[in-house]
Order: sequence, then C-alpha cells, then structure tokens
Amino acid sequence: MTEQRPLPDRSELSVGPDDEGSVYDISAPTPPSGIPLSALWEDPKSSGPDDHPDRDPDDASAAFTRPRLVDGNLDLDAPAPEELVELAAGLGVATEFKDWQGNLVPVATHTLCGVLAALDMPVRTGVHVRAALAELRRRPWEKLLPDITVVREGDSAIIPVHVEADLPLHRLDVRLETEDGTLLKLPLAADQPAPDEGRATFDGRTLRRVNYMVLGDIPIGDHTLIARHLPQARHPGSENPVQSDELYRPYVVTPRRIELPPSVAESRAWGFMTQLYSVRSSRSWGLGDLGDLAELTGWSARAGGADYVLVNPLHAAEPVAPMTPSPYLPTTRRFFNPVYLRVEDIPEVAYLASTERAIIEWQAEAMRALNTDPRDLDRDAVWEAKSASLQTVFEHPRSRERQAAFEAFCLREGEGLEDFATWSALVERYGLPTSNWPDHLREPHSHAVMQVREELVDRVEFHMWLQWCLDQQLARVAAVAQDAGMSVGVVHDLAVGVHPDGADAWALADVLALGVTAGAPPDAFNQQGQDWSQPPWRPDRLAELGYEPYRAMLRTLLRHAGALRIDHILGLFRFWWVPEGNSPADGTYVKYDHEAMIGLLALEAQRAGCFVIGEDLGNVEPSTREYLKERGVLGTSILWFERDYDGDGKPLEPSQWRDLCLATVTTHDLPPTAGYLAGEHIELRERLGLLTRSYEQEAAVDAEQRQDVLDQLTELGLLKVGPTERDKVEALHAFLALTPARLIGVQLADAVGDRRTMNQPGTDDEYPNWRLPLADGVGQPILLDDLMDSVRVLSLIRTVDSRLHPNDWVEPE
Repeated sequence: MTEQRPLPDRSELSVGPDDEGSVYDISAPTPPSGIPLSALWEDPKSSGPDDHPDRDPDDASAAFTRPRLVDGNLDLDAPAPEELVELAAGLGVATEFKDWQGNLVPVATHTLCGVLAALDMPVRTGVHVRAALAELRRRPWEKLLPDITVVREGDSAIIPVHVEADLPLHRLDVRLETEDGTLLKLPLAADQPAPDEGRATFDGRTLRRVNYMVLGDIPIGDHTLIARHLPQARHPGSENPVQSDELYRPYVVTPRRIELPPSVAESRAWGFMTQLYSVRSSRSWGLGDLGDLAELTGWSARAGGADYVLVNPLHAAEPVAPMTPSPYLPTTRRFFNPVYLRVEDIPEVAYLASTERAIIEWQAEAMRALNTDPRDLDRDAVWEAKSASLQTVFEHPRSRERQAAFEAFCLREGEGLEDFATWSALVERYGLPTSNWPDHLREPHSHAVMQVREELVDRVEFHMWLQWCLDQQLARVAAVAQDAGMSVGVVHDLAVGVHPDGADAWALADVLALGVTAGAPPDAFNQQGQDWSQPPWRPDRLAELGYEPYRAMLRTLLRHAGALRIDHILGLFRFWWVPEGNSPADGTYVKYDHEAMIGLLALEAQRAGCFVIGEDLGNVEPSTREYLKERGVLGTSILWFERDYDGDGKPLEPSQWRDLCLATVTTHDLPPTAGYLAGEHIELRERLGLLTRSYEQEAAVDAEQRQDVLDQLTELGLLKVGPTERDKVEALHAFLALTPARLIGVQLADAVGDRRTMNQPGTDDEYPNWRLPLADGVGQPILLDDLMDSVRVLSLIRTVDSRLHPNDWVEPE
C-alpha cells in the first residue's frame, strides 16, 4: 500500500474572484465571450500592463528567455518554449509563480510535460506540442454548447453556441428547460463576436460562434440548456426531413451567498472540536463511535449551551488491515467509515438469537478492555471485531419496512454506492495494492467487474448495508443535537483528497488526475515542499461531467450535517500538482473554476440547510478571502497565528480579528494548548529532526511569541498574577470571546488538559499520528463518562459560554 503522508501546513493562493460570474470550459483557449487566451489565467481584480496573478508588473525578473520550439525532443531542463507556455495556459496550468519569498519562479519544462500528460496532453517533442495546441484550439469550437454553465442568482449569462458557418440561424433552436419543466426559447444576445473572433476553420470546415442570452430571472436550481438544429427537408416536398440530435447541458443557478443560521448570523456560537475516534466511553469498542458522538453532542448542549460539535473527517478507510490511521487520507470522501458504527444500536441486534447476541457481547467486552489502555489506538483490532459482529447482524432478516428503507437508500445513492461496495468486496478478495489485482478488474465498469460483482453479490450488499446503517446513525446524532437545543449540530469535515490506491481512485479514475499528486510548494515552514500522495480532481473532466462526482460527494456529507468544514478550501481555486518522480518543490499550480466549485457548494449547502467553514490558513491573498466572505463562507483563525505581519508582528487586538470565521486557540497539527504553552511542539520537532535552525534559536523565538500572547491577556485583565496552566488555557479561550468571530471552537483535548500533538506534520511512522486516545495531562485516558463530570471541563465551558451568552448562562447542575 502507498505510504501514508501526514497532512502538512498549506501554502498561499493568489487567485482573485470573477465578478462577472462567467463560466466556461476550462479546456478552452478562449472564454465564450471572446476574451483573449490570457484571461484564462488572469485575476479580474488586477490591473496594469500585465494582469498575470502571480506576476509583479514592475519586477524585471518576470521576463524569461524562452527557446525556439523545434520539431525534435523538448529540452526538459531548459525554459519552456512559448508554444508550450500557451498550451499550458490554455489548460489552466501555471508556467510561473511567486514563491514564499516573493521571487518569480519559472516552471520547469519537465514539470509542465508531466502535468500536461495527466491532462491527456502528452508532449515530448515540438511536433507533439504543435499538435496538442491545435487540438486545444479546436476543442471549444466543436462543442455545440458549453459543458456546464454556473451563474449566481440574478445574473444573466451569455451562452456561446458553435455551429457550421453556413447554417441559417432560423434552423438553430436554443432553449432553457427550468427545473419545474418550463421551456424558454433563448434570444440572440446583443453582443455577438467580432467577425475575426466569431469564426474558425479546421480541416476545411468553418465553424462560427453565436451568442444566446439567458436573462437573470431564472430561479436557483438545476436547469437544462437544449440546442438542436431544426428539421431540413431532403428536397422540396419531401416528407422525410433530416433530423439532428438534441444536445442537453446543465445550467445551474446558485445562491449569491450561503446564509448563516440566526444563531451565527445574529449572535455567536461555540462548540467542541474533536477527533471522534479518540473520544471513548465505557460503551465504546476501543474507538470513539457514533454512539459516543450522540452522547457528546447532547451533553455539551445541555451542560454548556454548545451549538455544535466539529469532528474529524468520517470518510471510509480500507475494509481490511492495515487501516490507514489518518482521517485525511481516506479511500473515498463520499462514504463513511463503518468502524464508527455502534453495533448495539442497530435495531436487528435486539432480535438476534441469544447465542448470537452472546457472541457479539463477548467481542464487545474484549474491545471495551481497550478503552482505558493508554497505548496507541488499534483500529485494525477494533474493525476485526466489529466487522464480524456486523456480519452476524447483517445476516438476520429485516422487517419489510426496514428492508424497504434499505432498498430506498441504495436507490438514492445509485451507482456511486455500488461502485464503492464493489471495490470493498474486491479488496477483501484480492487485497491491496490494487496493482496486484488481475488486469481485467482495473476498469470499474468493465464486463469482467460486472461478473465478479455478481459472484460477490453478498459482500457487495454487505458493504452497501453498512453505509445504510451509518446513514441512520448519523441521522440519529443530528436528531439528538436538535433535541438538545443545538442551533447548528454536527459540523462534518471534508478532507482535501483521497488515497491513491483507494475506492475513489478506482471508481473515479477518469475524473482524477493520474500520474500527479496534490501538495504544496516550499514555504517558510516546509522548505522542501509537500507531497500529500493524493490524486487531484481534473478540472476539465469535472466540467465535462457537470461536476456530478463533486456534487454527489457534497450531498452525502451535508445530508446530516449542520455545517461543513472544508480542509484547504483554497484547493477549489487552484492546486499544486507534483508529477510522479518529481520532488514536491518541482510542481506547479493548476487552476480550477472557483466560481463553479464554490457556487455548486453554495447550492448544495442551501438545499441541506447548512453553512460552510473554509480552512484558509497561510499567506492568502486578500482578494481570495474577500471572495469567500462575499459568498458567505466562513474562514478559520488560529490564535497563535493571528498577528500583525504587516506591522510590528505582535498579536492582533481582539477588535482586529475578522468576524466571519471559526476562531480557535489551536489546531490538530499543533499540541493542545497545555502542551503548546510548555513549548512541547519545539521539543518534539527537535527530537524528530524537523527543525531547520538550532533548537535554541527556535525555542527562543517561540517562547517570545508565546509570551507576547500572555502579556496581551494580562493587559486585557484576562490573566491574573502567577497563573496556573489551567488559568492560561481558560484566559486564551476568554480572549476568543472578545473577538467578533461568529464561531468559537474549543478543542476537547484542551478541556481535559491533554498535552500531546495528534498529528505532527512531516512525519509518518516516526510519530503516532492520529492514533492517540483522549487523555489528561499525564497521558491517562479520559472516558466520555468521566469527562462529563470533570471540574476542569465544566470550568472551561463556563468561561466560554458565560462570555458569549451572559444573559443566558445558567450554572449546570
């Protein structure tokens, strides 16, 4: 199996928003409105003689000497020829970028070739480049309609239609069918392409572009563009006219912004943040599960007025050992991990024969013994016991009503669920990596896979049933949150990508870029760059498929969520692609249609009644944050990182924080606050050899920065003289309540005094990432049962909630 990569710090993004809301096929060298090729990589907010988002017009180093293109092999070590630059730009691939030190860096030719190959444009010679460029120029002209059009509510849109140059316009019929079935005939747009821009000839065939108009009165929803050629008689008087096929393409109107619930928009809310698998109770099977999440959710709402609980990604992992510990490296992002099921909460358990129930209880007791074990969590042991018990429950007959509900779930989830279940069954039979599978099983929709699916029908159904059980238990958690008075509920987390040898990489291979991995360029904290071992979305294929794989994933995650946190939301704008064999520093950015990605996210969130939190940490261009704010997406602010970097570098005053954000003291990539205050993150990085300067230098700088924060707390009257560790932790959270942040997040590990980092970026087996149970300051496990009565926990709850809602605070019994 591919080695797990830790989730490291993210890098900056500098793509600006598109005020026009126009959407076009990213593979096209020109937008539908005839904007020049360079617009595919321009920032619409920028100005000046050169609008490249990464280029400083006054920077003389921006000019690179590029070689002349020859027919022979490309010089992979030389700067890219202009034709290769044009090809890359037409596909949204950056050919230069600014590094973290502000230097303009040209992208190496071999890197461009690797990225282009992942976009099905393999080029090794000048002949290849010219042929690919010709193909790229031809593509948009051969499309009668755009692959998809995404606009904001109230905006009109120009629809470019490409037809034979000699086709009379009276024989071209373009309509819009709205979501409710209404058919609207589209008028010609007043703005038509200039003659030199509106025609193109390929292989003797001349095509022209005709612009149609959709007015801005189309309601939010999924609509359909329809284009067809009206019938033409074979000869005068013929009764058999020639018909042409109709073409259908999606036209999606999205909300202008994601609306927040009143508790967030008009007031403020707080909640716990936790890694669910680490939160165990006396009823757990060695790992925190959805039963524990229901308990934590209900108790935190009743005991302290919490409005939400934010959990780690619950995405599915491998169905066989070893299960990847990182929740941020799943096999799929659409479906959930059955290791989180509470077996006893499945209704059929109550109807099992006494011997079967005894076996399940015996397995449960063996796993419950792990709940107080301070050693690393053992997912494989837990899943082995749970899967055996779940198999027993699965084989028990379901009532007609329950069976009908299961079948309805399978119908709703469709082919995606069946593909995931098939992959899981194949993994059980053939193991991992999938490179060891028979060749005929590599294509998910091949006849051979269909045959094996029939052979494994019971195992396929079992894995589909597991997802149904998860759906039901997630629904129960959401109901518990609502009944307890939470205004938000559970906040789910969307990981940035998937395992390169997982279910999505198999079932969605045509939508993911193969031969490259997502990552981040070098920055101040990771000067070698980062490779996350995850295949990124292909922007061109997403558009061709109407973004359906992306939307299906969002719908599943949002169904029982109150909000969705998106890890590295900047990846919806552009992503750092690293070709196989390259170092992480040897990659480049690939642009995504953020207007479509964010717009569709807004639509799915509105339909689910959810809002969105974007992890936007790092050196982010203000225009990007402004765009997210405009669309109603909350950002993320970490106390230790909120400083005046353009001024004296000191911590920001509470009033200087932004309001539309989730504010927290720390994050899972840092120690809990007690450990951070003691400088344990510096000691850990020193032991692991991760520091780039001496321990003494690093420790001194870090100590000074921490003291700056503590001094600020003292000046604000939040910290008394001679404070204890607990005093400092509570004062830091009291500070968050002074900021205008809409959401305050409290790490559950902070509440119990844990000191250990859950994930140390830059490590794999050197550190037990994602394997630590929730524990106190000396490493002794804390069960959910005990946490609810903890004086320390209740004191931190009081600190936060009494400051956010002073008029509502009631001392818990």
